[in-house]
Amino acid sequence: MRNCLISLVGLAAISFTSPLGAKASIAPSIPSEEDAPIAYMLDASSGQVLFQRDVDRRFMPASITKVMTTFLAFEWMEEGRLFPQQVYGVRPETFRRWHRKGSTMFLPADARVTVDDLLHGVTTVSANDGAVVLAEGAAGTVEDWVAAMNAKAREIGMANSHYGTANGWMDEGRTFVTARDLGTLARAMITRHPSKYRHFVGATGLKYNGIEQRNHDPISGVVPGADGIKTGFTNQAGYGFLGSAKRNGRRLIMVVAASPTGRARNRAARSFIEWGFDNFDTRTLFADGARIASARVQQGGVSKVDLAARGPVRISVPKGLDPRVTLTLRYEGPLQAPIAKGEQVAELIVEIDGMPEHRVPLVAREEVLEATAVQRVFNALRSWVT
Repeated sequence: MRNCLISLVGLAAISFTSPLGAKASIAPSIPSEEDAPIAYMLDASSGQVLFQRDVDRRFMPASITKVMTTFLAFEWMEEGRLFPQQVYGVRPETFRRWHRKGSTMFLPADARVTVDDLLHGVTTVSANDGAVVLAEGAAGTVEDWVAAMNAKAREIGMANSHYGTANGWMDEGRTFVTARDLGTLARAMITRHPSKYRHFVGATGLKYNGIEQRNHDPISGVVPGADGIKTGFTNQAGYGFLGSAKRNGRRLIMVVAASPTGRARNRAARSFIEWGFDNFDTRTLFADGARIASARVQQGGVSKVDLAARGPVRISVPKGLDPRVTLTLRYEGPLQAPIAKGEQVAELIVEIDGMPEHRVPLVAREEVLEATAVQRVFNALRSWVT
């Protein structure tokens, strides 16, 4: 590894209520360890971590599991494997097992329900029955759906998580996540599927089959810009929440977990998200497409390749302070030709005093072909001379 320092029912009727965005009097603060033993704050725009506490500790997510079920549904919609207006029935055994069991959207035994309605039930009222009916309808069996959940988790880089159910019901600890992995999941869902996220996530209430229920999300309708995402509770793991909010073009994702009570979790979530918005300024280090550095190339038609990020490189720094920012280029070098334009070949390590390290993937700005015989001779001569 080479480091280079650089200075630079039929169908039952369904309705749902959108977030109110009302401002509450909330004191911005990092939650105490008592209220939130696990706490994580991520700037979704840049991927920068603003705060972390015990973020790689595994815990049982309970209903936060349904975020992966939601994300997988979004992915399958994008691939044309699932459609919002598809209609599924409720299998008799599914009705017997999940009717009025935990959080539910009260699907009747003879329900004919759309994917759109099922997903709103899952995201708004944490419907255990809705998640299972969706999984069975889309994948054939819950087991096949769960296998797809785990494959998707590996694909997006959730290195320390595993799913055993589609809805997060207790399964003797086979389902576990970390706060860091939940941040990865939320960022993937929001950035890959922004329109689906807006449509399905963040409603404050749901009416289905003549029954009205409210969303227990502690920030939507309370914190300006908040729009989800999911609460969870188990006796073993305590109370948790994966949440997000967007203001003035800036989106934050947070996790609070292992809280002793629902009230402590809600208090921690509201103060934490306000802290994230109130305590940082944003700076642009490099514009979109700007050359950030160059890396040495071996056996290529050129000896170096310019590197850039996939978008502008922005960082958040504590408001009112001017901390030292150190930039380090890291890559396995020299790079070996051929290199495709846009191929990720390096990382920019951003170190800000008092904050977690931030890593930005860097890609090649142009294609590098393998050297011709003549070019190899000149490269050899140049390396001998220099």
